[in-house]
Amino acid sequence: MVLNKEQLAAVQCADGPMLVLAGPGAGKTAVITRRVLWLVGEAGVDPAGILVVTFTRAAADEMRQRFFSMAGEKTPVSFGTFHSVFFSILKYACGYTASSIIREEQKLEFMDSIIRDMKIDTDNVKEFSADILSEISSVKGNMIDISHYYSPLCAEEVFREIFVRYGRMMKDRGLIDFDDMMLDTRELFVRRRDILAAWQNKFRYILVDEFQDISPLQYELVRMLAAPQDNLFVVGDDDQSIYGFRGARPRIMLNFEQDYRGAGRILLPVNYRSQSAIVRGAGKVIRHNSSRFEKNIRASRPCGNPIDIRVFQNISDETAAVLDRIRELRGRGLPYSETAVLFRTNSQARPCIERLLEYNIPFTVQDAVPDLYRHWISEDMLAYLRIAHGSRARGDFLRIINRPNRYVSRSVFVNAKVDPASLRGIYRGKPWMQRRLDRLSYDLNAIKYMQPREAIDYIRRDVGYDEFLDEYARTRGFDGSGLFQILDELSESAARHTDCEEWFEYITDFSASLREKNLQKDKSTGDCVPLATMHHSKGLEYTAVIIVDANEGVMPYHKAASEEDIEEERRMFYVAMTRARDELSIFLTKERHGRPLRPSRFVNEILDG
Repeated sequence: MVLNKEQLAAVQCADGPMLVLAGPGAGKTAVITRRVLWLVGEAGVDPAGILVVTFTRAAADEMRQRFFSMAGEKTPVSFGTFHSVFFSILKYACGYTASSIIREEQKLEFMDSIIRDMKIDTDNVKEFSADILSEISSVKGNMIDISHYYSPLCAEEVFREIFVRYGRMMKDRGLIDFDDMMLDTRELFVRRRDILAAWQNKFRYILVDEFQDISPLQYELVRMLAAPQDNLFVVGDDDQSIYGFRGARPRIMLNFEQDYRGAGRILLPVNYRSQSAIVRGAGKVIRHNSSRFEKNIRASRPCGNPIDIRVFQNISDETAAVLDRIRELRGRGLPYSETAVLFRTNSQARPCIERLLEYNIPFTVQDAVPDLYRHWISEDMLAYLRIAHGSRARGDFLRIINRPNRYVSRSVFVNAKVDPASLRGIYRGKPWMQRRLDRLSYDLNAIKYMQPREAIDYIRRDVGYDEFLDEYARTRGFDGSGLFQILDELSESAARHTDCEEWFEYITDFSASLREKNLQKDKSTGDCVPLATMHHSKGLEYTAVIIVDANEGVMPYHKAASEEDIEEERRMFYVAMTRARDELSIFLTKERHGRPLRPSRFVNEILDG
């Protein structure tokens, strides 16, 4: 590969701090590996004194292999992730071993135990555990004082107790997580200046990949390690900083030249990946962000097909168009694996998955997709339908008997099979309970003769399930819109079926297929259409990309409230657009679940220019 003048300037820059702004497809990996080769071969730097840090093992392995293929022999340059580098330091200083690192399933087990012990009221323990663990990681990565932190997931005193208990459980078992690795390394460096000096002396040159994804704690450690020489070569793109939930802060990159007065800056302005229509369209979007470095990115390739922006009436029409587009590209000889479908959230993938399964088109999921039919709200609805069609299972009755509240004691269901008539006998002499049970019997009998969607709508409106959900969300102090979205999606699914038994069979087959795909996620399974969230698509590229649901409330996401949030959402959309080499389609709908939708502001930014 022949380097352009900007790439060559970055490779051959002098000692000291250097900021390299590398847009999508700018050849940043080539610049980093060539920089290392130049330091060793031309500048005479001891290869053992060079450290290359990135965020994933795959990226570290790729750079290592690329460097070794150019160097012609293995040299002792260190390539690693942040976690592997700092764990190595702790291993030498504190005697940690691989068994000291807590496994993901252990973290969930600990959290589940804490939630049960504290009797925290949640209908989805697994989801709540994962969200709390992510929040704990963010608190650690941002070095936030827990006494000054207010959790969006639960009351602050509850979160603090969870935080303390979780830390105590790990300490009692001699375990650390990835965030502890960095916190412990920081404490070690502060406490033992001799150890810090030894590592500073070892690594005289530090190169950091994907610098826009760095957290405050990671940045502090890198700065400590790079001192006093400050031969810190950082490569990244502030326009691709999309991991705020992990603690990444674009302001770290934006403030680099303030932290290092006199630092150099080089822009790599050529996108070698995408054709120029895509590069221009993406540039129109991202320039609306104010907190960024100004860049003039140009494409090395001539203009191809314009960005294909299409509006559909509803999700069903949109999903049919996604299928048609995939089949069209396949008919032109493009492998399935070269057409990616990208979503803002993993739950959006379900309609597309259902259609791909229906037409037997192979696909792979890059993110675990939640099963709509296993959500507790869906299980409530399906339990109503099963009882209406003859189920007498105790579990089904326990699910629905007080949703909405009928004030029926759970203790009356003592047998595996329930006799509805016996309930009236139990509440003999209580006419108000008799009336409630009569109404339940009436509703179940009505549901029995309805088609699936009609039954779902009846349960919501006439049985009072929507009112139950309203009260559920209000008493727990959160916005219930997400709960009603589950009901809307379930109703939409039910509309495609005319018979409940046939729908039940479909749900069983779909859930089994989805479970298999989730188990295979990230694994190569042949020529398959990749389905991925925008987050997961970062770092990847495809010949063709289809972005779906480009509507306000989805892109940007409805929870993005602040200007900072909106700018991250725009960066996410920019990342998704720039995954495409030749063909980019952006689909949106006029309505969803019967409610009108507006085009995403990001789509308007492309069209308005």
